Amino acid sequence: MWFGRRKAQSIATRLFLSAIFWSMLLLLAAGVLLTTLYRRTTEQAFDQRLDVYLRAIVADLAAPGEDTRIEPGQLGEPQFELSLSGWYWQITRLDTSQPMVRASRSLFAASLPRLADLGVPASLGGLRRGYATGPEGSRLRILEREIDTGDTGVFLVQVAATTQEIEFQLHDFEFALAMTFGFLALSLAGASALQVRFGLRPLRRLREEVVAIRRGESERIDGRFPEDLSPLAGELNLLISSNREILERARTQVGNLAHALKTPLSVITNEARELETPLAAKVAEQAAIMRDQVTLYLDRARASARAGVIGSVSEVEPTVSALVRTFDKIYDERAILFVADVAQGSRFRGEKQDLEEMVGNLLDNAGKWADTRVEIRVAAAVGAQDAPQLEITIDDDGPGLPEEARAQALKRGQRLDETKPGSGLGLSIVADLAAIYGGSIALEASPLGGVRARLVLPAALT
Repeated sequence: MWFGRRKAQSIATRLFLSAIFWSMLLLLAAGVLLTTLYRRTTEQAFDQRLDVYLRAIVADLAAPGEDTRIEPGQLGEPQFELSLSGWYWQITRLDTSQPMVRASRSLFAASLPRLADLGVPASLGGLRRGYATGPEGSRLRILEREIDTGDTGVFLVQVAATTQEIEFQLHDFEFALAMTFGFLALSLAGASALQVRFGLRPLRRLREEVVAIRRGESERIDGRFPEDLSPLAGELNLLISSNREILERARTQVGNLAHALKTPLSVITNEARELETPLAAKVAEQAAIMRDQVTLYLDRARASARAGVIGSVSEVEPTVSALVRTFDKIYDERAILFVADVAQGSRFRGEKQDLEEMVGNLLDNAGKWADTRVEIRVAAAVGAQDAPQLEITIDDDGPGLPEEARAQALKRGQRLDETKPGSGLGLSIVADLAAIYGGSIALEASPLGGVRARLVLPAALT
């Protein structure tokens, strides 16, 4: 429909607007129909009044004696005697070369138009009724009939009255109808809103249950749902259970593969180290590279599996506090101070192990390069489509990195200083894990003088 063209509307909005559209359309059609019927009824009642006067004049003409005996005041309507009052009668003799006209005093010097000349058809009894413009441009309702009295002649008898009375009655009716239908429209809108809200309440409950699972507050959808939604809730529970089973099997297989590969590589490395030959050294070097690559890709596989778990949520503050205490001890000899500032209620939408690995790698890297201080801050942020995010910044007061070297540092196996310990995989692992969760990492200049690592991750709503 028209309200769904620009963007997808919610089901509640669609139902509400559909109900309002059809209700208003029906009310409008009913209003037009009732107004038409009322106008027709009012015209019929008005015509009956005019027909009484018309019959009285016709009866007088048909009586023996003079051809026009209507006297002032004889019809019992004072309006016929008042000049241009809007109520008129007129008798025109048609069987003479010079039509003879007799009219009420109210017509003064004017005359009534003939409906026959205006193309108004006659009914079965020869009666014509219709609208025409009368004296002073007033709109008149006219009834006319031709009668043949025999010897006395052929006459056209007309009775007319202004339509103001009809219009006033119609206006009053339309006003009352508009007020009534307006109240009815408001009532229908309110009833539709309540109906939609009540009818969609189970869907809102189902949504809340799914959100609770995504936040990690629940493991399955609980509660009773209507017949229409109960199968959907059951299928979602089965899907969640199947997802967990598949991921658990994947973790087990990854762990088995890790043990199966690491043991032979360790044997090769140990055997090669016992031989002091160029070939043995080369084998040991390549075996170490293979072990690092196996570790990297197995860790990435584990992270991918963990990231796919529905409802994984981790508290940030305990994880960061534990890591700060650990690195305080590791870099105690260099007197590196680690300072943490974590926004209250920060929650990471993912596995705790992955958060530890990402933040741990960044803190370790900052500790290696810092002179005296490392600061970590965690704050809430808003991403695309208003998605909640965590922004984790880690600053050090070390020598820093040139801008062209920062992007290079995120590449796998890149070590910008061979004097520092490490394999060069830490930052690339962080980048891979962040990408798996739909986040990102960037290196910038730090206000402390060194490097700032800005890590953006999905947040769980509190």
